Amino acid sequence: MKTPVQHFEGNALFTRQFLYKLIVPLVIEQLLAVTIGMADTIMVASAGEAAVSAISLVDSITILIVQLFAAFATGGAVVSSQYLGRKDQASANIAAKQLLTLSIAVSTSLLFVCLPIRSEIIGTIFGSIESIVLNFGSTYFLFILLSLPFLAAYNSCAALFRSMGNSKVSLWVSILMNIINITGNAYFIFVLHLGVVGAGLATLLSRIVGALIMLVLITNKNNQIFIHRFWRFEWRWEMIKRILRIGIPNGIEGSVFQVGKLLVQGFIAVFGTASIAANAIANSVASFANIPAQAIGLASITVVGQSIGAKKADQAVFYSKRLLFISYLSLISIAIPIYFFAPQIVHIFNLSSEATELASGVIRTAMIASTVLWPTAFTLPNFLRAAGDAKYTMVISMFSMWTFRVAVSYILAIMFNFGIYGVWLGMYCDWLCRSLCFIVRFSHGKWKTKKVI
Repeated sequence: MKTPVQHFEGNALFTRQFLYKLIVPLVIEQLLAVTIGMADTIMVASAGEAAVSAISLVDSITILIVQLFAAFATGGAVVSSQYLGRKDQASANIAAKQLLTLSIAVSTSLLFVCLPIRSEIIGTIFGSIESIVLNFGSTYFLFILLSLPFLAAYNSCAALFRSMGNSKVSLWVSILMNIINITGNAYFIFVLHLGVVGAGLATLLSRIVGALIMLVLITNKNNQIFIHRFWRFEWRWEMIKRILRIGIPNGIEGSVFQVGKLLVQGFIAVFGTASIAANAIANSVASFANIPAQAIGLASITVVGQSIGAKKADQAVFYSKRLLFISYLSLISIAIPIYFFAPQIVHIFNLSSEATELASGVIRTAMIASTVLWPTAFTLPNFLRAAGDAKYTMVISMFSMWTFRVAVSYILAIMFNFGIYGVWLGMYCDWLCRSLCFIVRFSHGKWKTKKVI
């Protein structure tokens, strides 16, 4: 296979070494991000399945909230990457500051709106859960809501560093955040016996530290992109509109996706605490296999975005195909051992025999489906978004979500009484629909004509 430099006769935007340095830290960072959630789950398991279920349910809700400002981070990263591809550093800096301003404003607003009604939010979405799970969930939700502005600042800065092709910064900060989180969990849960309070407090502290460090680093004028005086409020509507052109469709897509997941979790809640816990563990373990493909999706914002900004669509296509191939290769290499060792992995979480059996079975079906469908369903659409084709991915994702993940899951899980397996089978149908639609869109090439800047 030709190297990028050979393929484009010396005019390649990125070398193999650049891609390696961009992707590997992102894979490690994504692994650490999953580790935070799993560390909470494993350590809180000592407080019982009710605590595990509470954290799982709250995490599902907070992912919905986080999607709103994570979408802005993607929009800002796309705009900044395309400006860098065009060699317009000044505009990239302006876009960076507007991204940070927008993300913090939205996350702070959500904090104040959701904080006083957090119990009602949980009760409305998961009305059939046990009272102890509701109480634990409300307590954990408090700390997660308080951490939202800090998480928004961290995500925005991390996206900007990725736009520059520098993923090592967010990696090292993630390592520090994980150390703080795990150490905090150990102290608050095992020493002070605070249970879900300890898990929430450790997560809050880790996000505060991570945000402060990233804010200091992004002000360095030696960066390709830097923010001058981030504490000074500035609002430039023209640049905000460019970010929102990607951010709004991406935010709607992500939010609707999470709403659908919450509805589906409501189906699972009907089958009892064992099914809720099994679903939580299966999601956590299955997410490990998708980490490299997810990281490559983040890297593609930089690679495809700069290629489109430099008006080199042929390179955008070349790198997209290469990144998709790497996604499949890495996912398969992880999914195979997880499939065979699923029961041993689930035993780590110390669940009941019923929950353990359910989680092991679901994980094995997930590994099969992931190796076939996940990269084209979730990595490939990031290539389209990086080029500015965010509306198409939004429409397809919303249609597929409601038609398959929600409707088919309900039919299989509730009407045909397949239980938790019915929910996951509906999800695999969703993956298949997305994959087919995104492959067709990418092949036809209309995404290369979209304009963001």
